[in-house]
Amino acid sequence: MVNLQAFEVMRLKVTLGEVKVVGTNGAGRLQVIPITGGTFNGENIEGKVMPGGADWNTARADGISHVFAKYLLETNDGEFIAIENEGLIDPTSNSRIKTTPTFMANKDGKFSYLNHGVYVGELTGTPNVKDSVDIVIYKLH
Repeated sequence: MVNLQAFEVMRLKVTLGEVKVVGTNGAGRLQVIPITGGTFNGENIEGKVMPGGADWNTARADGISHVFAKYLLETNDGEFIAIENEGLIDPTSNSRIKTTPTFMANKDGKFSYLNHGVYVGELTGTPNVKDSVDIVIYKLH
C-alpha cells in the first residue's frame, strides 16, 4: 500500500484575457486563453505571474477537455520560473480541475528545488472575479 502525502507549494491568482477560438480540428475544438498576469505566494516564495502565457484548451468529442498552460513566474527575488501545467477537465463532474504542473527553474538558483518531484494542481474559478482562476499546487511525498 502506498501512503502518499502532499504539502502546499504555492497559490496562484491568474488573470485571463479574451478567449481566442481556433476552431475544430482532428483533436477537437481548440481555444486559446491568454494569461495576462496575476500573483503567487507560498512558503518562502512569492511574486507575479508574467503576461504572455496561455492555456491551450481542446474540447474533445467525448466531452472531456484537455488543458495545457504554459506561463512564466517572476519571484520577488528577481528569478524566473517557467511552468507547464497539463490536465483533463470533465465538465459533467463538480470536482475541481486537476492538473500536473512541471517547473523549470535555474538549477543554481534559490528555487531549484522546484525542478524535482511530483506536483499536482487544483484549479477553480476565482469567486466574484470574472476572467480569473485560482490554482493551488501541491508536492507529493
